Amino acid sequence: MAETVRPLLVGLTGSIGMGKSETARMFAALGLPVYDSDAVVHSLYEPCGEAVQPIAAAFPGVVKDGAVDRMALSAALQKDPSGFARLEAIVHPLVAQRQRAFVAEAVKAAAPIAVLDIPLLFETGGDTRMDVVIVVSAPEDVQRARALARPGMTEAKLEQILARQMPDAEKCLLADYVVDTGQGLEHARAQVLKIAAALRDRLDA
Repeated sequence: MAETVRPLLVGLTGSIGMGKSETARMFAALGLPVYDSDAVVHSLYEPCGEAVQPIAAAFPGVVKDGAVDRMALSAALQKDPSGFARLEAIVHPLVAQRQRAFVAEAVKAAAPIAVLDIPLLFETGGDTRMDVVIVVSAPEDVQRARALARPGMTEAKLEQILARQMPDAEKCLLADYVVDTGQGLEHARAQVLKIAAALRDRLDA
């Protein structure tokens, strides 16, 4: 019976506005399976999503037309930051379940490398389950401009989000690789290509 080989697990993370989602798409474009935490959370919040009923019970009024209204939830959390712990207790186990299913699929497909795009990788201790960690970074002025351009984002909301995230400099120190997205897409893509080649070399070694 052939031995089951687990893929090299690559954690991709970065603070808000750093360009993590765009970087994840670059890895996907190279043919690597990519787990998208944001897409998973969206699906959990949609009608019939597993998080809808528990969130409705924990945060009255934030579920509208059978789905979690993200703006209403965000407003509730801004009003009462203690709600973050309640929300995480609901969402994190569901997200972890989807991560395990993704890795199982990657094993089944005999994928040599699997990339997991996880926003709070260090903050939740998820880095301990990864073989390699890539941090997506950008200068602070670029980060703030990108984040504040998002619909519904305010200075106060951004500060609240940043306060819950490990500082970028610390993440970069803990990373195996850093992708700088502050100098445009092509510059970032060149770094992604170099990192993907290094990961494949590591498997061939």
